[in-house]
Amino acid sequence: MAGDGYRLVIGNKYTSSWSLRPWLAMKEAGIPFTEVRINLRAPDKTEQILAHSPAGKVPVLWAGDLMIWDSLAILEYLAEQHPDKGLWPSDPDARAIARAASAEMHSGFVPLREHCPMKFLATERQAEQGEAVEANIRRIVALWRECRQRFGADGPFLFSRFSIADAMYAPVASRFRTYVADLGAFGDDGTAAAYIEALFALSAMKVWGEGARQELAAG
Repeated sequence: MAGDGYRLVIGNKYTSSWSLRPWLAMKEAGIPFTEVRINLRAPDKTEQILAHSPAGKVPVLWAGDLMIWDSLAILEYLAEQHPDKGLWPSDPDARAIARAASAEMHSGFVPLREHCPMKFLATERQAEQGEAVEANIRRIVALWRECRQRFGADGPFLFSRFSIADAMYAPVASRFRTYVADLGAFGDDGTAAAYIEALFALSAMKVWGEGARQELAAG
């Protein structure tokens, strides 16, 4: 690790889906870090972020004097620095699929992200989502089912034990809880619903939710 200690710069816990990903992975893996939270609703949010990253976005991981400013890049760096934490599956086939699934989330599902922003504690169930969003939901439900069937026999997560892939899809689970009235309408046989419950049962997800609750209370 470059320098000493990790500093993770994140946005609001209620809405910042990209911040949740490395935060959750680090918490679940037991990798210590100092949290720096920026209120993305503050008038000077841009100046605050630029003080930590010239890219002007969160999250940002500082590893001593090394700055990493993309969620998936942060997660890959942590997996390399902490191979004992098992952030990627140990099986080569599972690891390849986990990387592909994570990359698909990183670069795809734009309609879902645009029309269903993360509101971590909200319930705004909708009977219809629009064609593009519904196609995203069907794809994710099918992908989760495939991963669980092929690699998830030994635990409740996509590749049995918690991995980067689960960190990448945790905000999607939150979106489904907020907006989707019936996952069965999108081909879920119960696998996606059970997976969402497993994610929200994580102690770190509960801590994140409490942080989101405090933000709402503070106004």
